Amino acid sequence: MIELSLLGIFTGFASGFFGVGGGTILVPLLVVLNFQMKEAIAISVMQMVFSSIFGTFLNVRKSFEMLKDGIFIGIGGIIGGSFNGVVISNFSNITLQYLFVLIIILSILRIFFSPAEPVKEVKKQNKFLLILIGFIIGLISMSIGIGGSVILTPILVGFMNYSLKKATSLGLFFVVFSSISGFISLSLHGKMLFSQGLIVGVCSLIGVYFGIKLKTIIKATSYKKYILLLNTSVLILMVSKTFF
Repeated sequence: MIELSLLGIFTGFASGFFGVGGGTILVPLLVVLNFQMKEAIAISVMQMVFSSIFGTFLNVRKSFEMLKDGIFIGIGGIIGGSFNGVVISNFSNITLQYLFVLIIILSILRIFFSPAEPVKEVKKQNKFLLILIGFIIGLISMSIGIGGSVILTPILVGFMNYSLKKATSLGLFFVVFSSISGFISLSLHGKMLFSQGLIVGVCSLIGVYFGIKLKTIIKATSYKKYILLLNTSVLILMVSKTFF
């Protein structure tokens, strides 16, 4: 229980600071602690419900602008995330781990080649396209135990001209939709670990608060380096567990 509590606080801090649901960090750590991939996904999804709702509440108090595109992406995320129980039931642990590694690699490449601050104004997007993007991200991300921010943020920065900080805030807002949908789906398929997920989720609230506080005072260029460092560390951790 102490181990899971500490993981919750650490994951919550990363969730608030990096604008991720927390699964990007939590899933590899749980796998290293000898949880099965599907068990790690279940705990991660429940934790994300807690951290994303609280983190979004803190972010929205500062800016309502993030809700503009986020609502439509979130609707798609709800639909896509609702299929995660089906995906997890039909794919092996190792296949899900391979998919996790691939997503992290693509995210690192996209963020590395994108500016920390936008060089153009944020593009006005077609609402149907936003829903479609949300659906695809929700389907993939919830099936590997991450909220989707690690996929959505590079899209917002690289193709829609969002600043990195705004993109991560919007990414965390998206996780609210995808994680709730994923939680319901896993529960209906009998894959949810409620007690472990509750411990990690409640403890993550402490970390989220301090993570968002720190994020507001970090320069954009430094923030980009921290995100790349996070994703690279996660990649190394997951690759070592998957291939060695």
